[in-house]
Amino acid sequence: MAKRETKPINLAVLLSGSGTTLENFIKHIDAGKLDAKIQVVVSSRPKVRGLEIARDAGIETRIVSRKKNPDEREFSRKIDDALNGFPIDLICFAGFMSKYFAHDRYFGKIINIHPALIPMFCGEGYYGHYVHESVLNRGVQVSGCTVHIVDDEYDHGPIVAQRVVPVLEDDTPDTLAARVQAEERRLYPQVIQWFAEGRVRVKCGKVYIEGRSRSSIMPEK
Repeated sequence: MAKRETKPINLAVLLSGSGTTLENFIKHIDAGKLDAKIQVVVSSRPKVRGLEIARDAGIETRIVSRKKNPDEREFSRKIDDALNGFPIDLICFAGFMSKYFAHDRYFGKIINIHPALIPMFCGEGYYGHYVHESVLNRGVQVSGCTVHIVDDEYDHGPIVAQRVVPVLEDDTPDTLAARVQAEERRLYPQVIQWFAEGRVRVKCGKVYIEGRSRSSIMPEK
């Protein structure tokens, strides 16, 4: 399907650490592969590399410390305050390690990527290498990544897209993670582009993408 003419979608990126996903977004935007503008980056931790990446790219940053705001509802309200004043079309979690109860104006406009095939190996406590270790310990033959719409539960909202990778007999958590992350770097910007082109629809708890082939779940050769 040909790429549609569209204006850049305005993003807020929420993160808690190294900013590798943010860095990937910036590379796709700079290469003309993603019609997006990152308006603000909000971190739940100070002095993380993700903030440095944002500042080096000239992107506004805000810090809302999870440690200083132990109450989840109050923490979420302060996130909302940090986003006020920015024209946000879509919020993207990028290694954001806290629960966020979003304001109603962002309903259906928050997405996250998880390093497994939801509904397997997901939920509270399933992040990073804990996911890949669990996949290997269970002995499944495929894993992958999932982009989903964020709701008030961990890794629970409607699935937007998934990509599948094989699990090899000699895999370690590191080698499996590398294979999954390669697909994450392709899938997440693609999903954002679908939002930018107005191709994403949610109906009865399921997500429909105009013009998408189901074969897109398979890894590229």
